[in-house]
Amino acid sequence: MKVLVIPDVHLKPQMFRQAAAIMNTRAADRAVCLMDIPDDWDREYDIALYEETYDEAIRFAARFPDTAWCYGNHDLSYFWHCLESGYSSMASATVQRKLLELRRTVPEDHPIQFVQKIDNVLFSHGGVLNYFVEEYVPKSKYHDVDAVVEEINKLGRLEMWNDMSPVWLRPQRPGIRLYKPRKLLQVVGHTPMDKITREKNLISTDVFSTYRDGRPIGTQEFLLLDTVTWEYKGVKCL
Repeated sequence: MKVLVIPDVHLKPQMFRQAAAIMNTRAADRAVCLMDIPDDWDREYDIALYEETYDEAIRFAARFPDTAWCYGNHDLSYFWHCLESGYSSMASATVQRKLLELRRTVPEDHPIQFVQKIDNVLFSHGGVLNYFVEEYVPKSKYHDVDAVVEEINKLGRLEMWNDMSPVWLRPQRPGIRLYKPRKLLQVVGHTPMDKITREKNLISTDVFSTYRDGRPIGTQEFLLLDTVTWEYKGVKCL
């Protein structure tokens, strides 16, 4: 299956318009969004931009109902009332209301989750650490990937609001052992990159983030991934 990955959004509504244009070319069968929809440098008071960005996300969800959505730490900070860098108390009510609207828009059989699985590819905001699976998933289910994903998606704030969880992990660091690295490819956002990068079984996609002055850190491309062959490339909306 060909999948288009929308990485960390951070108040860039044009990303959903660009992704929709690519989807309309039938380059991909479905999309995955790694979220972090709210918050960006010095935008705490721009409530209209929060509204616009969520409206574009909701519109995308309605047009492409097969899209898989993965919670990011910035999304959950408003839902769980956990302060985070860039958190806007002014936009808090807006984010909560719009996130609930997004949750109602996605189909019941494709809910927003911490981890999404397509073929032998795991999609999450930060990555699924092997230690995290060993810590929170019954040993009897360790080798059943679908059961592991199901168990992780049942967890809540107590388990997920820490550096080892799939919404916070920085798997690019040396010495990190991801879950089943010989069997599974993992696709993550969360950590700004200058280009889409694959290291062993990890693809990092956060290439739309910017410096405080607005300069782009990365190439501003979407990942186009074949979830069977694991072949991939970056694509832009022309």
